[in-house]
Amino acid sequence: MPDMKDKFDIEKDRLKGKYNEAVGEATDDETQELKGKLQQKKADLKEDFEEAKDKVSDKINDILDRDDKDR
Repeated sequence: MPDMKDKFDIEKDRLKGKYNEAVGEATDDETQELKGKLQQKKADLKEDFEEAKDKVSDKINDILDRDDKDR
């Protein structure tokens, strides 16, 4: 599970993205709208990366724990 700072950063990016997308739609500014969509995608990718990192870490710890029990 991502730590609190990572979760905060992810949600901050997601909220900034939603804000920029909404402002872009309201002002008919396609550049700002696209910027918002990209910020939201960045948040999604960060979240996916953190989850994958945690899964790998858990598997490594399981292997190391198993090796310690075998000794």
